[in-house]
Amino acid sequence: MKVFILGISGAIGALLADKLTAGGTEVHGLVRKPAQQVDLAARGAETTLGELSTMSAAELARAASGSDAIVYTAGSNGGAREVTKAIDGDGVTKALEAARLAGVSRFVLVSVLPESWRERDNPDEVEYYFAVKKQADIAVTRSDLDWVILRPSLLVDDPALGTISLGPAEAHGEIARADVAETLTELLLEPRIRRQILELNTGTTPVREAVRANVY
Repeated sequence: MKVFILGISGAIGALLADKLTAGGTEVHGLVRKPAQQVDLAARGAETTLGELSTMSAAELARAASGSDAIVYTAGSNGGAREVTKAIDGDGVTKALEAARLAGVSRFVLVSVLPESWRERDNPDEVEYYFAVKKQADIAVTRSDLDWVILRPSLLVDDPALGTISLGPAEAHGEIARADVAETLTELLLEPRIRRQILELNTGTTPVREAVRANVY
């Protein structure tokens, strides 16, 4: 299997790349800087140099050509509106078109749990971020691709627990990025999970078991 990761230089994307390459999966991704290419090459991943916000869908399709799956882990984290729109919104729709052009049917999007940060007084930029993420989810679900949307709760950099709670609806808590990456790995290895939205939180079920419990 060959997987193309958008956001491969980010926290979740890099962890996912490491897990996939360790398991023998061929990994390719898009990076913005030559230094990132050097780092990822040393870890066994191939990369294409490019800027997601300015590339065309055709250019992105050429970078992803030959892949069996595209995983979209890129995100703006609720910063400036123009960045949020370019990465969390337009970037996703561009990646969907690139997948069609490249003939890649499997598309996995890392989104956000809708309840995230709802207990706080959010600035307008964060509310805009949630709105854009929602529209991206809609675009994915209306595509004809073999899609999966993963909505993790609040992301933290704690060590992996190896146990999660995963299903169509989960409580909002927090989840280690390493556990998100492990969940993505298992989802990619489970082709029977398709056209599903899955929410992810810390739990007590081993990751592989939790993923397989969502095969219908």
